[in-house]
Amino acid sequence: MSGSPRPDWTNLQRRGRAASPCPGRRALLPAGALCWRRAVPAPSMEGGSVAAPASAPALGEEEEGCAGLWELPVERCERRPECGRCSRPQKVCLCPFLPIHPLKISACLYIIQHPAEESRVLRTVPLLAACLPPDKCKIVVGRRFSEDRYPELAAVCRNPNTLILYPGAEATNLEEIVVVSSTPSVMIIIDGTWSQAKDIFYKNSLFRLPKQVQIKTNISSQYVIRTQPTNTCLSTLECAAVALTIMEKNKNIQETILRPLQALCAFQLQHGAQIHHSKEHLLKNGLYDKPMPKNKRKLRRMELLVNNVKI
Repeated sequence: MSGSPRPDWTNLQRRGRAASPCPGRRALLPAGALCWRRAVPAPSMEGGSVAAPASAPALGEEEEGCAGLWELPVERCERRPECGRCSRPQKVCLCPFLPIHPLKISACLYIIQHPAEESRVLRTVPLLAACLPPDKCKIVVGRRFSEDRYPELAAVCRNPNTLILYPGAEATNLEEIVVVSSTPSVMIIIDGTWSQAKDIFYKNSLFRLPKQVQIKTNISSQYVIRTQPTNTCLSTLECAAVALTIMEKNKNIQETILRPLQALCAFQLQHGAQIHHSKEHLLKNGLYDKPMPKNKRKLRRMELLVNNVKI
């Protein structure tokens, strides 16, 4: 049973370590590199005599194809320089669409940001913060908030003039709150996907202390490069713009804050991005091309979207 040497696939290494010609030294293979040892054929039984096996290849020949891989230069991935104001890459800076001076407002926003949102490229909170004075827009990143670790946030939540923007059956329309009382001093807004916002709101007892409010509006989101659950769901920046307009009784605030968002979406669409319709729109028009969920609760939510039931 003799044959030509074949690669020993048991020793095949993909993106693994290759032995180094130097004793006591290992070398890393770059991604996608293949390296194997040639197997020595078994001795043949011809004419009753045992044929001597072919001489094993020397170490240098064995690793001839991989010997210099660890000496290849490694390309470092460097982030493009960012603008210090809008946090966008300098080549696509949106500062021309921001107000020359921060808007003068009396209310203060606390943005509770999910950690996953912090790394998103097309996030809206940096644009919102660039439109407002630093002391009027504070961003707190995290998922769990206790009084011991966040004493300042706990004090804000216990303030009777603090509101938290989160829709629901227990929420009061923001317009009614402003009519009854003076301008609230603080508005808390949760930044994240709807499932992330729900997790933060219900699993942090601090956020159950402020009065819960919601925005009653029929406007559609202009953040068209990201999919929303329904046609009336708004991004964090849009929620803040509408809320501040109501609280400050100044319609120019909404127009000013939405301007950089409109520019961001227009730029992305000009460079290959597609318009994202809401999940509600896709379901109603038979355009939803993803597999339907097997979870009964999620499936029920999608049925409610199609039947125009508020969820």
